[in-house]
Amino acid sequence: MVVLAASVISKSGKALVSRQFVDMSRIRIEGLLAAFPKLVGTGRQHTYVETENVRYVYQPIESLYLLLVTNKQSNILEDLETLRLLSKLVPEYSPSLEEEGICKAAFELIFSFDEVISLGHRENVSVVQVKQYCEMDSHEERLHRLVMQSKINETKDIMKRKASEIDKSKIDRTRSEKGGYMSLQMTGSGRIESSFSEMSISSSSSGFGSGLGSEVETFSSKSKGRPSASATAPPKGLGMKLGKTQRTNQFLESLKAEGEVILEDVQPTAGQARAAAPPPTDPITLTVEEKLNVTLKRDGGLSNFDVQGTLLLQILNQEDAFIQVQIETGENAGVVFKTHPNINKDLFSSENILGLKDPNRPFPTGQAGDAAGVGLLRWRMQSVDESVVPLTINCWPSISGSETYVSIEYESSSMFDLQNVVISVPLPALREAPTVRQIDGEWRYDSRSSTLEWSILLIDGSNRSGSMEFVVPPADTSVFFPISVRFTATKTFSDLKIVNILPLRGGPSPKFSQRTQLIAENYQVV
Repeated sequence: MVVLAASVISKSGKALVSRQFVDMSRIRIEGLLAAFPKLVGTGRQHTYVETENVRYVYQPIESLYLLLVTNKQSNILEDLETLRLLSKLVPEYSPSLEEEGICKAAFELIFSFDEVISLGHRENVSVVQVKQYCEMDSHEERLHRLVMQSKINETKDIMKRKASEIDKSKIDRTRSEKGGYMSLQMTGSGRIESSFSEMSISSSSSGFGSGLGSEVETFSSKSKGRPSASATAPPKGLGMKLGKTQRTNQFLESLKAEGEVILEDVQPTAGQARAAAPPPTDPITLTVEEKLNVTLKRDGGLSNFDVQGTLLLQILNQEDAFIQVQIETGENAGVVFKTHPNINKDLFSSENILGLKDPNRPFPTGQAGDAAGVGLLRWRMQSVDESVVPLTINCWPSISGSETYVSIEYESSSMFDLQNVVISVPLPALREAPTVRQIDGEWRYDSRSSTLEWSILLIDGSNRSGSMEFVVPPADTSVFFPISVRFTATKTFSDLKIVNILPLRGGPSPKFSQRTQLIAENYQVV
């Protein structure tokens, strides 16, 4: 079998995607492709056409043709098998089987054709293998990206702390330069000097008979007779009043009056915190989120396994709100779905399409309310089968002499690649950090909570299992439980995917993006 070329062409003869596999001139290939529409007849049952020199093996795909050009000596059965494999790859990379969709995915299709056919001969590969080869997935690259992102986040946190320390040091320096409340001087005219307000209050004859306490609430003058007017009225032009005000407010107001710039700590409101989140860039964003609650027994077995998922829809523009969402659910029979009361349940049950009961009513738009969007679908999964658990933890503490040796091992399921894994082990009260003898990953000791945190940035096919061993002074074995685990994953138990967005008022399908995340909300070994 020798395949000369593979192509996706329109019925009018326009070559949308074409890949040449043998040494042949471009003009020759273009001539062969241009002659194909003239050779295809109507009403024929077979899917090949032979000429004097070549054989065309083709398959109609809606308004297009998927075409293989081979020599006449090639095995027709192998040609059909190759054509069948290519027909499965085309929808994988081009969801829209129209000219525009094929042209947008042209490079992906050419790369996939190259993985199937090499130097005119078919490679023994499957659709899954071709997708894996084209993605060029690299564990080292993903690990490098996670490390870089972790360093970037750490640098941002350090910058924020440094900025906060600089602001505090400025305020402290200003206070030390301007000074605080000075002691009352009871000599002479009874003059009171305050450096931060540069205010002088004079009293007649005997002056003031009381000082300032730890919390100054008021300036009062006590004399044998009537207090002087200068002691009861503030001088003009000063930003300070004599009366019941807090000392901090007086100090800040006086600094402002002298022209100092004061940075006040303001707690962000809920609206501000929500606005600070990065806004979505696509007109429509769908978020698939699952929260995992698992309780494992220290001696083996599963005490609790509960997965709760939500599909959220966020639309930015009103004109994109008249839509329906077509989804595809996985083959997990343990997942039970429940739609929102306003969603057409019959439409979802029959066609896996999420749409409002009233098709003339739009979905809510904008970012008001819940920043994540409007809930369309919820699901839940419960199980007592330990094999569905994505990560198992085994802890083996043992006392030997004056030391306690603790060995911890994790095993990850092949169904999930876990990111930002943190295994927190409680420890007895220690004067210094434990001695870690062996670890796959990194560790950190939190002296405040007396917890040892074992961190693994990424758990995938290259490190499905790992271990850590550390030593602490003698302690009861129950001290090291419960062990808590945190992680995230980009795959979910429901395996829910967004297939398409269906506009109800005609026109092309609006652009959308899908975010998928599995979060370990409460994951423990007790």
